[in-house]
Amino acid sequence: MPEATTTTPARKFELAFSDSEVQDQSINSITMPPRLNLFRASRSLAIRSQPSVSSYQPRIFQTTARRGFADEKATGPNQDVLGHVSEEAADMGNITGETKPDLGQGTPVQEILERDEKGKENAPEVIKKEIQESPEAQALSTEAHELSIEHLVALRQMENIAAGKQASREVTHGHKFGVPDLPIPSMSNLHHRYDTVVDQVTNLMMEHGKLSKAQRDMSFILNHLRTAPPPQVNPARPLLPGTPPPSHLPLNPVLYLTAAIDSVAPLLRIRSMKGAAGGGTALQLPAPLGLRQRRRTAIKWILDSASKKRSRGSGRGQYAQRVAEEIISVVEGRSAVWDRRQLIHKTGTSARANLNVMAAKMRRR
Repeated sequence: MPEATTTTPARKFELAFSDSEVQDQSINSITMPPRLNLFRASRSLAIRSQPSVSSYQPRIFQTTARRGFADEKATGPNQDVLGHVSEEAADMGNITGETKPDLGQGTPVQEILERDEKGKENAPEVIKKEIQESPEAQALSTEAHELSIEHLVALRQMENIAAGKQASREVTHGHKFGVPDLPIPSMSNLHHRYDTVVDQVTNLMMEHGKLSKAQRDMSFILNHLRTAPPPQVNPARPLLPGTPPPSHLPLNPVLYLTAAIDSVAPLLRIRSMKGAAGGGTALQLPAPLGLRQRRRTAIKWILDSASKKRSRGSGRGQYAQRVAEEIISVVEGRSAVWDRRQLIHKTGTSARANLNVMAAKMRRR
């Protein structure tokens, strides 16, 4: 008969514990992932396979910089080269004491061809003739050429002396402009900054000592004359002889202004002598005017005529614009200044007989 197995309480506890342990191990092996060790993962090595064919790369060694002395100089790329053939021949001449070649001159073609017979046969005809000539003939030709140059220089110096200039002009460097010829002519010195006519018109336009305002008006007048169309000259009232054509006047506004003033300027003025005609009547006598006096009279006439006209707009440049328009009308022969000039000349022509009366009175005294 089979033996009956008896289980004690301690045995039951061991069996229960073993069953639970086996169950826990089976669950862990099925569902729980393995534990991760961070320290072990950081120390892992990556093993790479080496290439089957090893490539050869040449190593380039850099030269270390060497610190030299203060009196040493670095050699350039073309300094540490062999000398020229002529320099080598000169060095050998210094060693042996023989005649060394002149480094300042190149080797003539004739000397090269004298050493090369084959090259002499293929040389041009001109060089063949020079080789065949004697050294005396070559020396004479060179001397004649030098004499001809000296002869031309001497002739040039004689021409300068005859013209009143220096025999030879010194060449100086460092000047922005050319050196003037000496002696400087008397009219070549710059005495005034502006033209005399421009200064005279500016001073007559000035009021209450405001020179800057007069200069600003003068600049406006010249600019207006420069930008204005060419004037249409009236043949009945021609400009002064020697004046450029009307189409050229806007190119030079100073000449434009001068031509207008000189053309309308009177040649004389009428001087009145009280009681000279008898019975308390004044005697009119014509008197000539100088250049500056004639221009002053013409400028005063132009300014008076411009001041009587009305402005076309507003602003501080209206007076200058009226003066510029009056100058253009003078050149075109439309201004009333021409009538005043003609009246002065007619009066002077009729009053020139009074000069004899005054001369007779002076003789009686």
